Order: sequence, then C-alpha cells, then structure tokens
Amino acid sequence: MNLRSKFVIFVLAIHLTLAAMALVLLSVNKYAFAGAEILILASLGVSVHLYKSMLKPLELIAASAETIKDRDFGTRIIETGQDELDQLIRIYNRMIDELRSERIQQREQHYFLLHLIEASPSGIIILDYDNKIEMMNRASEMILDVRGSEYAGKTLGEIEGAAGRVLSDLSAGESRIVSLSGIQTFRCRKSSFMDRGFRRQFVLVEELTKEILTAQKKAYEKVIRMMSHEINNSVGAVNSIMSSFLNYKNQLCENDRVEFEDAIQVAIDRNKGLNRFMSNLADVVRIPPPSKQHCDIFEIVRSVEVLVSRDCKNRNISWEWDVETDSLTARADVHQIEQALLNIVRNAVEAIESDGIITVTVSREKPTRLSITDTGKGIPEDSKQHLFTPFYSTKKDGQGIGLTLIREILINHGYRFNLESDGDGQTKFWIDFIAADQTTS
Repeated sequence: MNLRSKFVIFVLAIHLTLAAMALVLLSVNKYAFAGAEILILASLGVSVHLYKSMLKPLELIAASAETIKDRDFGTRIIETGQDELDQLIRIYNRMIDELRSERIQQREQHYFLLHLIEASPSGIIILDYDNKIEMMNRASEMILDVRGSEYAGKTLGEIEGAAGRVLSDLSAGESRIVSLSGIQTFRCRKSSFMDRGFRRQFVLVEELTKEILTAQKKAYEKVIRMMSHEINNSVGAVNSIMSSFLNYKNQLCENDRVEFEDAIQVAIDRNKGLNRFMSNLADVVRIPPPSKQHCDIFEIVRSVEVLVSRDCKNRNISWEWDVETDSLTARADVHQIEQALLNIVRNAVEAIESDGIITVTVSREKPTRLSITDTGKGIPEDSKQHLFTPFYSTKKDGQGIGLTLIREILINHGYRFNLESDGDGQTKFWIDFIAADQTTS
C-alpha cells in the first residue's frame, strides 16, 4: 500500500469517528451537533488541502524520476511559489543542469577520442570486456592488411598471419618489437584502461619501418662506399701489374709459360669479378630518384614475361593471368619498375625447379594490388623475417642484391609491398600500386 492510500484511509477513519461522535451530540444539544459538523467539514477541507500539498512533491519526485530514467536532461521544472516545494525544484534543476553539462562533456570527449583514434598514425585495437576485438582504427587495418569489420567480436589470435600470433601472445603491459613481414617492423604494446569501473585492454601498434630502413641504408651506404673505393683502387693497380707480368711469359720455357699465363689470367678474371660484384653493390646505393610518368603496369609485366620466356620454357613453367580489371595504371619510373618486376619474376622462376606455374593476379577487391605467385618450394620459416634484410639471400651462391634493389625501388616510389609464402608452397610477392590519378610526380 502506497503513502497516498495510507493517508486517505487515516483521514477517513478519523472523520468517520468524529461523525459518529457528533451523532451522539444530536440527541443532547442540536447546537453542539451543528458546531461539531462545521468543525468536521473544516477538518476535511484542511485534510484535502494538506493532501494536495503533499501530493505535489510526490508527483514532482515521480515526474523527475521518469525524466532521469528516460535520460532527458533538458527538462527543467518551473517554481510554484511554495517555499518547501521550490527548494526541492531548485535542487532538482541544479542536479539536471550538472548532469546535462557532464553528459555533454562526456560525449564531446568521447567523440574527440574516437576521432583521435581514427586519425592516429599508430594502429589501435580496442578490446571489449571479454578480450574480443571491439574496434580497429584505420591505421591498424592498413598495418595488418585486414578489414576491422570482419574481426569484430573475434579474438586477437583469429587475425590471419603472423600478426595474430604475435598480438595474442602479448601480456598486459608488455611491449615487444616484432617484424610482421620481411620489410615491416613494429612496436606492439598491450595496455589497459578503466571503463565504467571495469578494466579493458587495448593494443597499440607503432610502425618503426621507416626509421629502421633509414638507419640501415645510411649504414650500408657508408660501408659500400668505403669498400668500393678501396677495392676499385686496389683491383685496378693489381690488374695493371698482372697484365705487365704477362709480358715476361716469353722468357719462360714452354711448359712453364702456359701455367704462368693461366695463373695470371685467373687472377685478373677474379679481380674483374670482384670489381663487378662491388659495382652491383654500388648500383643499389646509386639508385636515382624515380622519374614518374603515367604507365601501364600490365604492359611492363608482359615485357618481363617475354624476357624470361626462354628460362620458363627450359623449366616447363607456364604463365597464368587472373586479372579482373581492364587496366592497372600508375605514375612510376618505367625502367625502375621494370627492373624490380624482372627481379621478382626471376626469383619466382628460380624457385621452381621444373613444372610450375607463375600467376599474375589483380582482383576487383583490391584493384591496385598486383600479385605474382609461383608454385616453387616456398620460403623457409626461419628466413621469412630476414627476406628484405640488406644483402640477405636464401640461395646458396646468392648475394641478396636482388631483393635489396627491389626494396629500394618500391620504397622510393612509396608503394606498399610484401613477400609471403603459405603452407601449400606457394610464394606471393604483392605490390600496392597507387592509382595514376592519386599520385604526384
């Protein structure tokens, strides 16, 4: 039973009792009875007035509660002129104003935080209370090469590739520098924040690739210049002396002459080979800035296909085109891109000993991504993290110049790229060419 009902029953009980007592006075004194009736009516009037006075604050409290329940913080109550009621109204209005102000401030901070997260160059992945992905900003999608909407509600370990394994292994508060591919290096950190009294986690992924590549390039440029200077000077002088020694071959007997000439010639040829090796290393350092122009990437790939056609025929390698777009144009240095694609295709050809397929792919889903896939022996697991390390090679007699040259050309063009191998032995080199109307010279 609510307070209203209790008050009404109490008032009725008292006045019914008074009415019964007034009836007793009727037989004794009519005037006393009349006076009692007047007092009872006056008491009823006062009770009704008190009831209404009591009811207004209750109605006000009920209406205020409904307003707060509906999260309507814009409604204010007008004062009535009654001191007690107006005091309650002023308290309510002040509380509503503070709640509205705090709510607006909270929303502004929330929207600011969302825009800040979205605009951040660092990848940010926010997890829910069950440690499942709630939000991924654009930078994290670019870094991990995924779509955030596809992983909403999933765990970090369900992200494809090495990224999923690395991120899921992170402990709270741990920071780790990892290479998610042969070229990209990141600092990954898992931390937490409080949300409505409960702790939630987030992962911050910062790309360090540019800084590391710059430091590497400065280091090997300096080493190559020093080596090239010293070796070229020494090789030139030694070959000149060796050639002079050949003038004395006629002074030797015939049996010794042939052996002497062969030994000198071997030394000269070896020095020339060393000179060519240093020249190849120096070419990596001396790559000029790209002279960009509009070009058809498909046309460049077809010219590369012609250049390696004999090797493909000897190894029984066939070409397949899986192209879902009419054209792939970009602003690029034609000669440099052709050199990069030629090195990529040669690596693919050499990875296939015999009877294989090289597939060129461009899909509508990623219309600027060119993929070159081979069915060779794949990349050893322990070599994946070192593929684009300067002068690293998985070949027995390789110098690692090819991938280093590819790396420098594509980085100078500003293209994203990667070399990856799946469990089926297929190796894919993909390049994200920026569309011709989106690039500048």
